[in-house]
Amino acid sequence: MNKYSNVSIVVSFFGLWLDSFFSNQFQIILGFSLIFSFGILHGSNDLLLIEDKNTKENTIIFIKKLVLYVLIIFLSALLFYFVPLFALLLFIIVSAFHFGEQQWKELISFYPNWICNSISFTYGLFILLLLFIFHTSEVENIIFQITKILVPTTLIPLLFKIIGSVFIITIGYSYYMYTELREKILKELFYLIVFTIIFRTSSLIWGFSIYFVIWHSIPSILEQMKFLYGKFSFQNFKSYCKSALIYWLISIMGITLLYYIFKEKQIFNAIFFSFLAAITFPHAFIITKMFNNKIK
Repeated sequence: MNKYSNVSIVVSFFGLWLDSFFSNQFQIILGFSLIFSFGILHGSNDLLLIEDKNTKENTIIFIKKLVLYVLIIFLSALLFYFVPLFALLLFIIVSAFHFGEQQWKELISFYPNWICNSISFTYGLFILLLLFIFHTSEVENIIFQITKILVPTTLIPLLFKIIGSVFIITIGYSYYMYTELREKILKELFYLIVFTIIFRTSSLIWGFSIYFVIWHSIPSILEQMKFLYGKFSFQNFKSYCKSALIYWLISIMGITLLYYIFKEKQIFNAIFFSFLAAITFPHAFIITKMFNNKIK
C-alpha cells in the first residue's frame, strides 16, 4: 500500500489544483459524484465479505443476511428521525473508528487490542475534527439541520484540542513503547500534514470527498479484493463491481430519490450525511470482522 499512498498524495494535490478552477457549486457536484461512485461502491459488497467461504450458502441463508443488513440500515435511518442527536454522535464515533481502522489495519495482528483500538479511534476522530475545524460554520449548520440544536461556536475548537491532545499522548506512548511502530507513526503524521493542507484549502464537501474516496474507499476496495480473491487484478476488480452492482444501484436510487425530494431545500446535505451514516453502521462492523478474519 506504500505505492498507493504515494499515488494518493499526488492525486490529492492534483485535486486541490483543480479546486482553483472549479466553482464551489461544481466542487459539490463533483464531490458527490465521487462519493456516489467509489465511496458507495466500497460498501456495496458487505454481504459477500461475511459469506462463509467454507460452505456454499443457500438462498434462504442469503436472504436472511440481506434482510438483516437492510433492517440495520432501516433502523439506523429511524434513529436519525427519532433521536437525531444520539444517531449523529454514534455516526461520528463509528466513522472515526472505521476511518482509523482502515489506516492502521497493520496493527491488528501484532499489538494489544487496547492499543489498536485507541490509535484507530483517536486518529479517525482527529481527522474528522481536522476537517470540521476548517469549516466550522458549515458543520454547525448541518448539525442544526439534522438535530435542530444550535452548537456553541466554541465546541468544535474545544473538541479538536481535547482529541488532539489525547491523540498526541496515545501516539507518543506508542512511539516510545513500540520501536517497530515508529516508521508507521511518522508516515501517518506526514499524511496528517497532507490532510491539513487539503481540508484547509478546499470546501467541506470537496475536502471530505478527496479523503473519503482517495484515502479511504479505494484502499478499502483493494483490501476487500485481496480478502475475496487473493490479490488485486483488473479481472478481480470486474468481479468485485459485478457482485456489488445491485446493492450499489439500490443505494444510488435511494439517494437520487432524496435529492429530487429535497433538492430545493437547505437540508439535503443533512439528509445525505444521514443516509451515509445509515449504510456506514453495518459496513463498519463487517470491515472490522474482515480484518479480524484475515489474520486468523
